[in-house]
Amino acid sequence: MPAAEPLPNHHQNGKEPPAPCRTCMDFKSWSKQQRKSLSTTAGSSSVAKASTDTDVAHRKTDSNDDRSSGSPPNCPIDKEQLGRYTWGLLHTIAAYYPTLPTETDERNVRTFFSSFSKLYPCEYCAKDFQQELKEMPPETKSQHALSQWLCRIHNRVNVKLGKPEFDCAKVNERWRDGWLDGSCD
Repeated sequence: MPAAEPLPNHHQNGKEPPAPCRTCMDFKSWSKQQRKSLSTTAGSSSVAKASTDTDVAHRKTDSNDDRSSGSPPNCPIDKEQLGRYTWGLLHTIAAYYPTLPTETDERNVRTFFSSFSKLYPCEYCAKDFQQELKEMPPETKSQHALSQWLCRIHNRVNVKLGKPEFDCAKVNERWRDGWLDGSCD
């Protein structure tokens, strides 16, 4: 994904200032940008702080919240978290897709991926996924075909991001059945 592209402004109503959202940036970059923005406005106004326990209760740590990228719990997710959670959802959808889908199932999953590629909140990620769909349309004839197709798409994205590729022979083990060593039991 090209880093040279300007970050998208999701405030396209013209009334709000350009501000890239967290779904377009990793937490550290977003946090740095926010601090920079606050420091430029700090001279004219002070930053309000929560004054009661109830004001900050929504920020308490949730031990089930996976924030390995450094984002505090109970905050909007960043680009890395969005990607990880999204791939989890997509692979799980493919894992539970019918072995012998009906024409309606096939049409629904194609429509889903097409719509998903247009609605994904990270704009350049969405455009990249749209291009992937043009080059490699979803294979919807079976659960195995869809899961393998999605794994290949995911691996293409991983290569672009400099991440390791996943062994597509293990998609059902990873996303549906659990690891053969019993570690998911």
